[in-house]
Amino acid sequence: MFSRSSLVAKSLSRHVAAHQRRFASTKTIKEALGEVIPAKQARLRQFKAEHGQAVLGEVKVEHVIGGMRGLKAMLWESSVLDPMEASLIGIRFHGLTIPDCQKVLPAAPGGKEIIAESMLWLLLTGKVPTEAETRQLSRELAERGELPDYIVQLLDSLPTTLHPMTQLGMAVAALNKESAFAAAYERGIKKSEYWTYALEDSLNLLARLPAIAARIFRNVYAPEKPIASLDKDLDLVGNYVNMLGYGDNQDLTEYLRLYIAIHGDHEGGNASAHTAHLVGSTLSDPYLAYSAALFALAGPLHGLANQEVLRWQLNMQKEIGDNVSHDDIKEFLWRTLKSGQVVPGYGHGVLRNPDPRFIALQQFCETRPELLKDPVIQLVKKTYDVAPAVLKEHGKTKNPYPNVDAASGCVLYHYGLTQFKYYTVIFGVSRALGAITQLVWARALGLPIERPKSLSMDAMESIIKSS
Repeated sequence: MFSRSSLVAKSLSRHVAAHQRRFASTKTIKEALGEVIPAKQARLRQFKAEHGQAVLGEVKVEHVIGGMRGLKAMLWESSVLDPMEASLIGIRFHGLTIPDCQKVLPAAPGGKEIIAESMLWLLLTGKVPTEAETRQLSRELAERGELPDYIVQLLDSLPTTLHPMTQLGMAVAALNKESAFAAAYERGIKKSEYWTYALEDSLNLLARLPAIAARIFRNVYAPEKPIASLDKDLDLVGNYVNMLGYGDNQDLTEYLRLYIAIHGDHEGGNASAHTAHLVGSTLSDPYLAYSAALFALAGPLHGLANQEVLRWQLNMQKEIGDNVSHDDIKEFLWRTLKSGQVVPGYGHGVLRNPDPRFIALQQFCETRPELLKDPVIQLVKKTYDVAPAVLKEHGKTKNPYPNVDAASGCVLYHYGLTQFKYYTVIFGVSRALGAITQLVWARALGLPIERPKSLSMDAMESIIKSS
């Protein structure tokens, strides 16, 4: 039997050898991070020294009892949401909007859409990677992507009736067995080295997510189909789609490249990102931290919403037909609201304009005539024409505009991925981009354990009376 330390050492040496075969005139993601971390560490020290007592806002009772909504209390470097900025501008990744990213981030060979590797490089380093650096990272992830035998055995032993998100979280947590960070911490390392081992785990985690997610799909929905082997010449999503069994569908591959890249990071306050940050702050390794994030993502108020949106759209289509008018949709919306239900896919915890990711996915559809002809996709577009005005009139929604879930599932459905319960697994593969970025940076910046102060109603009343 090999010890965990020896397995980690073998893994590290294998990846070092792989790096030695990298493309000429490129650096690895670890080398790129090593260049930018010292400056960011110095900036944080200076910022804390100069502005540590500055006030960013005030805490109100509604923050305490309202889920901390809008409370400015978390450092998250890679992306920022502006509630009031116009569509396609409301989210920025290191200052770049989604259209900016589409212009400057490398695509896959022969493709046009952003890929996960180029977005990951931007999120981690704050810099746009070169074509060669992107290809190098794709190859590195492919070389890390094989699943250990015990993960294969675990997934194959699970009942097919177990929700795919539960299976995904279990498999990611089980990868903790070979955590480089956990092994290094156990033997004793300097805090300044934490980020290097967190990065090692994070890259292995991201690299293996497609194989885990594809095996879950195969086991639950297509047990008779073999799973394609990893192709070292494909990007992360290219391999994922290939292992799902849709590798011959280039349009689906391009859609998932865009979806996963722009879905990967969405500020730190959302439930899954915040969960990863919170669990990681205890110095749990990235596998444990991200498995916790996945279970947060599995909630119907978070990632599971994407399956609910499509189900609601299909129910609408079934009830009022394909050739619907705006008045038909308006009547259906009011029936939904008057029955006490919400309109799935509308509203956002931060944004007060249409979600820029929704707009980007809509624009993807507009470039493909076959998508524009799809009745469900037409229905999504017509609903967008009508719903904001209805929700404003209804008066109970702070943001009457669509979020990304309003569009994401209908394209998957068109391309033959009709298994609703699986949609959040794809979301889980995507959201790892932002979560692992912050886990690495939290260790690089030495961020402490997260520990807010809680209050009882009596304590709050006492504070209010005394003030």
